[in-house]
Amino acid sequence: MRSGTSPGAMVREATNAESGWDFIHKLGIAQKEIGETQYWLELLCATGYLNESEFQSIYKDTVAVMKLLRSPILTKKKKLSPK
Repeated sequence: MRSGTSPGAMVREATNAESGWDFIHKLGIAQKEIGETQYWLELLCATGYLNESEFQSIYKDTVAVMKLLRSPILTKKKKLSPK
């Protein structure tokens, strides 16, 4: 529950970031938490708490959220990098 809900909290924190680099940092933490969630989902599937169909459905959502977070991180990095 914690790793699955933490990314949302980090995204909320990013919207109130103190700087562009803080924004990137917060979204980076959200990505790490999604990675942790993926680990727990894999473990739940391997131990039979989730069946393959349930696992695939939820895991696919984590991949989509990871992609959604990657885009603003890359965009902000480009804007903040010296030219």
